[in-house]
Amino acid sequence: MSAARILRLTLTNFRSYHAAQIDVPEPGPVVLTGPNGAGKTNLIESISYLAPGRGLRRATVEEAAFAEGDGAWAVSAEVEGMMGLATLGTGIEPPAGESAASTRKCRIDRESVGSATAFADHLRVVWMVPAMDTLFNGPASERRRFLDRLVLAVDAEHSSRVNALERALRSRNRLLETPQPDQHWLDAIEHETAELAVAVAALRSETVRRLQGALEKARHANAPFPLAEISLQGWMEKLLPDHAAVEVEDRYRTVLRENRARDAAAGRTLDGPHLSDLNVVHATKGIPAGDASTGEQKALLIRLILAHAGLIAEMTGYAPVLLLDEVVAHLDPVRRAALYDALSNLGAQVWMTGADPAAFGDIAARAQVFEVSPGTIARRS
Repeated sequence: MSAARILRLTLTNFRSYHAAQIDVPEPGPVVLTGPNGAGKTNLIESISYLAPGRGLRRATVEEAAFAEGDGAWAVSAEVEGMMGLATLGTGIEPPAGESAASTRKCRIDRESVGSATAFADHLRVVWMVPAMDTLFNGPASERRRFLDRLVLAVDAEHSSRVNALERALRSRNRLLETPQPDQHWLDAIEHETAELAVAVAALRSETVRRLQGALEKARHANAPFPLAEISLQGWMEKLLPDHAAVEVEDRYRTVLRENRARDAAAGRTLDGPHLSDLNVVHATKGIPAGDASTGEQKALLIRLILAHAGLIAEMTGYAPVLLLDEVVAHLDPVRRAALYDALSNLGAQVWMTGADPAAFGDIAARAQVFEVSPGTIARRS
C-alpha cells in the first residue's frame, strides 16, 4: 500500500503566517508542538484546503487571510501522490471592492483547474479536530456534516450534489411561500429535488455500508478503542439497498407533492435526506455513542477515523493524509500508544498537533518534529 505525502508546504498571508514553509523530506509522522495560539491548527488547516470543501474550520475564504495583509492568501504544496509528483496550489486574490465576494482559485502544476475537486486525483485528506468531540451529543446536522466529509473523501463530487440539493430545497420553499404557487414550477423543482436527494442518500448509504464493513474487518485490531457500529436513520436510505433509484425518486416526489400544504405552513421541507441522521453505537457495551463517557466517545471517534482512512487506502491504493489536531492530549498512555501503532500500520502521512511535546515521546524518534511559535516554524533536531 502506498501513501500520499506532502513534501513541502508553503503559506503566504495565511491566517497568522505572513510567509512560512515546511519541508518534510522523510516519511513518518509530522509533529507540530508549541503553546496554545501559536498557529499549529492554522498549519494543518492550510492542508485541509488541498481537499474539496471549506477546510477543517469551515471558514469563509476571506477569514483565512492574514490580518495585516491585503486580503489575499495562498497555500502551495509539493506532493507525492496518486499521480506522482505534483504541485497543488489554492488561494484568493485581493478583493476587488468592499462588497465583492472572493473566489477561491485552484491550480495543479501552475495550471488552473475548475475547483479543489481536482486535487482528489492526487491525494485525499482526512481530519479530526476538537470540535468533533461533541459529535455524538450534538444536533443531527453536525453528524450529517461529519458523514458528508467522510463521503467527500471517497467521492470528490459529493459536496456539489449536497449543495445542489440545498439550493433545490430552498427554491421549493420559496415557491411554497407564495399564495398560489405555479404547480408546473413546483412539479419541475420537485422532480429535480428528488433526483438530487436520492443521489445524495445513495452515496451516503454506500459509504456507511463500506465503512461498517471496514469496522467489522478491523474488529480485532486497535483493541483499546471500543467497537463501533454505524447506520443511517432515514426511510430513503433504508429503501435504497433493495430498490431501484428511480423507484425511490418516484416515492419522494409523491411525498413532496402530498406534503406541500404542511411544508408551506412549516416554512421548510419536513421530509428528506437533509434531515437524516448518522447513528453510532458503542458495540462493546450496546449503548448509543451519545450515552458513552467523554473518553469513550473520543475513542469511538478515533476508531471511525482510522477505519475511514483504511477504507480510502483500500479503495484508492493510497493512504490519505491525516490531520489530527490535539487528538493525543486527552488519551491515556495505553490508547495513545495504540493510536501510534494503528497509524504506523496504516502507513499514512500523519500531521499531529499538541501543546505538550511529552505527549509525543513514544514517536519522537521516528517523527519529524517542528516547534511552532507565533508566525514562525522551526524544525527540532
